[in-house]
Amino acid sequence: MVLIPSVTLGTALYYDNPEGQKQFYKAFATNAVVTYGLKYGVNRERPNGENYSFPSGHTSATFQSASFIHKRYGLKYAIPAYIGATFVGYSRVHANKHYSSDVIAGAIIGSLSSFYFTTNYKNFEIKPIAMNAGYGIGIKRTW
Repeated sequence: MVLIPSVTLGTALYYDNPEGQKQFYKAFATNAVVTYGLKYGVNRERPNGENYSFPSGHTSATFQSASFIHKRYGLKYAIPAYIGATFVGYSRVHANKHYSSDVIAGAIIGSLSSFYFTTNYKNFEIKPIAMNAGYGIGIKRTW
């Protein structure tokens, strides 16, 4: 839940991109308000008996960030983030913390919040890197 949003915001901060930072903050705040407003308003019981199941906050946060990358930098750069966000959603259902509908709703809320506030950023590239020693993320900007 923390890695994808942190990398997404870190990218905008690293490139001292106030416009992208502002868009990320707006999308993140909107996502949080809608997600937690619904959590407390609906108060659906989780599969494990705890409260506040609907929608999944973990899933909404990761899909909000993946969608920010998608809209701002392009789909090909967002694929690793979407894979990670999908895994987060799957893990929440698998851990008996959410129903599938909670995860789907979280993904929709997170994605829509970013698609609404985010604009495209040109001359920027993010891509996954796989090496013998490990994995990472490559960031490139063209002037």
